[in-house]
Amino acid sequence: MSRSNQGIFAQLIDDDAGRTLASANWVTLRKEGKSGSKMEQSVLVGKKLAEAGRAEGIEDVVFDRGGYLYHGRVKALAEAAREGGLRF
Repeated sequence: MSRSNQGIFAQLIDDDAGRTLASANWVTLRKEGKSGSKMEQSVLVGKKLAEAGRAEGIEDVVFDRGGYLYHGRVKALAEAAREGGLRF
């Protein structure tokens, strides 16, 4: 998970194999015509990540905050991913 002043990015990574299994980010959502506040973007990215993970057969994950506090946009992304079916 990574965030900037303008958006948020999230990936499901297999650390053992060193490859990305699924990802979601605000840039892709914006290209799809979705917009909103940074908080709303975070929720959409969390839901999109959970959807992509389920499509790959992934249910259990470890949430790496990337050094950010579990607050605000980071928390919104995590909760939306949980609602989407990922287990942390």
